[in-house]
Amino acid sequence: MAPPPPLLGRSRRRGEPPPDPALDDVELVDVRDQLAQGRWTAVRALLARSGDDWDRRGHRLLVLAEPKGSHAWAQDWLIAEPESVDATALLACAEIHRALLGKGCPDRARQSCRRAADRAPEDPTPWLGMLLLARHLGTEEEVTQLYDQVRARHPEHHHAHHLIIARLAERRPDIGQNPLHEVYDFAAWAAEQAPADSPLAVLPVVAHAERYRALAVAGQVPPDPEASGHWTGRRARQTMKAAFDWWLEWERDDHPRSRVDLNFLAHAKYCEGRTAEAAALFHRIGPHRTAAPWSYPDRDPHQAFRTARGVALGDV
Repeated sequence: MAPPPPLLGRSRRRGEPPPDPALDDVELVDVRDQLAQGRWTAVRALLARSGDDWDRRGHRLLVLAEPKGSHAWAQDWLIAEPESVDATALLACAEIHRALLGKGCPDRARQSCRRAADRAPEDPTPWLGMLLLARHLGTEEEVTQLYDQVRARHPEHHHAHHLIIARLAERRPDIGQNPLHEVYDFAAWAAEQAPADSPLAVLPVVAHAERYRALAVAGQVPPDPEASGHWTGRRARQTMKAAFDWWLEWERDDHPRSRVDLNFLAHAKYCEGRTAEAAALFHRIGPHRTAAPWSYPDRDPHQAFRTARGVALGDV
């Protein structure tokens, strides 16, 4: 099983800030800073405001759980409030992060997620945590079962669909750029099943980028995405056009992970050579770049993003 990829691609040059997983969630950034000081009551209030917006809750919990001090603060919170569903979920997500970094036990992380799931049977977030772990360390059967558990609770779960596509894209690199690969079929199916205004409409673009990553790692395509030709075929152009047209019509900026989709779209349009369309996306992204897909297959995401943005906006 392939190990988890580096969170930020190649090492950054000194002075370059890493992509912030909080994206454009200002409340989340503030509460994360408070948690770093041991003020977990702010986390409780933030998660209460998130309610059953499962995409937002999952995004916030995973971001809050990522800093190294979060595990200890979640334990303190759970000692103070042993029945807290949110403290249990935060600790479970922190265990997942620790396991992915090789600093914690995967079985312990799974057990923590199971406890969180038992306390909140309707919440897909504990299952999302286990899916995140399984995407890198689990079997094909485990990944599928966990995806089904998330989808049973929230059929349009954004992060879960990205995880399953990343895993599917890694199957059968030996068949190269076959347009009939299962990851494309799955992405098209998931996009069609979702409501018209769902950001899952961008999944075919995500599948295209993830498949490129898998092929580049396997040496099947050039490691330079712009030179690979992966985004210039007829099917690829149709996929990118459909996703861009959807974005122009819906502009779902209210979704907590909308900047993830915008980065995938901007990357695709830049690699396709459609710099005017990429420029519109870069304007909307603002400072909220993401590591994926700019780091694919093994690039400095900051440099790749900055170069593409400069070309698209005419700054270079």
